[in-house]
This record gives sequence, C-alpha cells and structure tokens, in this order.
Amino acid sequence: MFLQKTIRNRVQVQGIGLHSGKPCTLSFVPAPAGTGVSFVRADLPGRPSLKVAAGNVAATGYATTLGGPAFSVATVEHCLSALSALRIDNLVIELDGPEIPITDGSARDFLAGLQKVGLVEQDQPRKYFLITQPVHFAEGDKQASIFPYQGLRVTVTVDFPHPTIGKQKMDLDINEQSFGRELANARTFGFLKDVEALQSRGLALGGSLENAIVLDDKGVVNPGGLRWPDEFVRHKTLDALGDLVTLGYPLMGHLVLYKAGHDLMNKFVRQLLQSEDCYRLVELGADLSEEARLRNAGWA
Repeated sequence: MFLQKTIRNRVQVQGIGLHSGKPCTLSFVPAPAGTGVSFVRADLPGRPSLKVAAGNVAATGYATTLGGPAFSVATVEHCLSALSALRIDNLVIELDGPEIPITDGSARDFLAGLQKVGLVEQDQPRKYFLITQPVHFAEGDKQASIFPYQGLRVTVTVDFPHPTIGKQKMDLDINEQSFGRELANARTFGFLKDVEALQSRGLALGGSLENAIVLDDKGVVNPGGLRWPDEFVRHKTLDALGDLVTLGYPLMGHLVLYKAGHDLMNKFVRQLLQSEDCYRLVELGADLSEEARLRNAGWA
C-alpha cells in the first residue's frame, strides 16, 4: 500500500538564524496520520502551530515566509524540500525561537537528520495530487507549467545577467536518491551588494560565506568556490520542491519553471488548487500494478 509516512523518532538540527545570527534549534517530531505538516513554536505560551499551506504563505521576498495570528517563520523552503523528496506526509517542525537554522544554506543537514531516524508507514492511505491536464501561469517572462506525469519530475531554468551564472537548466526525476545526490547540497546564493544592503537594515546578520554562495560583479567570493558549476539552478530546484509542500499533497506531474522564484511558485500553487478540472486526488494503493511500477521507479 501507498501509506502515509512520518518519522520514527524526534531529531534535532542546530545552527544559527539567518537574520539574527543567534543560535537556534529545529526539531522534527513524528505526527499522527492525517495531520499534515505544521510548524510549532515550543517557546511560546500554548505552543501555537502553523500549518504548511499555500494560504498561510505571508511573504515571498528572498525566501518563503509562513505567517499566522501567533507567529511567522521565514526561509522554510530548505527544510521542506527534504520532506518533498522523502514523501513525508505528517510531521511537526518544532522551533525554539523565531528562526530556522540556516545550516550551510542547503538542505543537507535537514535531509541527514530525517534519514538518521528513518521513516515509518502509518495506517492511512496517502492521497496524491495527480495532474490530469496541463496548467500554465506566467508573469512577464517568468513562467510555471505542470503536465501529466507518472511520478514527480522538475525542469528548472534560471537566467541571470551575471558571468558566473547566465542560463542554466536542470531536469530531474525526484526521489530520495536523486535529491540526495543532485540537490540536497546545493546552497542558497546572493549578491554582495544585496547582502550589504540587508545587513545595513539589521537583516541577514547571520549570513556569511559559511552558509551562502556570495557573488560580486565578477564572480564567486567564497574561497572554496562552487560545489557544482550549475549549483545555482540546483538550489532553485531545491527551493521549488520546498514551495511545493504548501500544496498539501505530494505532487504527481512534470513541473516546468522558467525564471520562477518564491512569489511565482506561491501564485502557481494557489492556481493549481483552484484548477479542479486539471487534477484528481488519488490513492494509488488500489492499483497494485501501478503501485509496483512506481515502486520500481523509486516513487513509493
């Protein structure tokens, strides 16, 4: 059966907050079947929670921020991308303060923590968001499209007027193995002039060459250089997978993005949810032949 999954045990990821530069801890905690993914502020009275959902996306500048009556939390996409790759349906992401650890600017530590404790199947079938008809969305030259596909495939193109980046393209079928091999270690990136402007406003105080790729007008500032020549599009692909978690269900389709950032992704996810004639919520466990085929493809 294609059953819902959570993790076996609690596990922590520690680091510093991107904006405050202060130590912070995130804990992944098992959650009951049918409850979805939520952030919880363990340090606040009553332990308020915030559902990971497109309707709770409060801001999309530089990162995806979820917000509710009690608190907001920014830069959620890195840790959420690991959930997308591992097909984790139910999870509490417990915070001890207002920020998520930035770690090294990638999803590496989040993926490693989840893999360390392992996953467990639950007693309810998983529902997939199965694309049956193409859906398109565009703003200016930024575009997002989804097509029917038996699995999850992403094709992402970035195009920056910078000599080190330029036009880069990534095309990948997503599963735990491909995510760990091709995407998890890809770091976030930014431009030196933007970092300096943010820090002058008291933001990004935790940002450094230890947790981001930084570029000046000529190239990469980091002494160690890049992990891949196309690390930029790999990280944008990682970001998109994190934003997809706000859909509320694992996606089955081929996602094609061109110059798409967090704002376009949020608008596209909202459009998908409204395009009821273009998708079905399905439980694949009823079709054993289909289940076996998808298991062989690494989708289960």
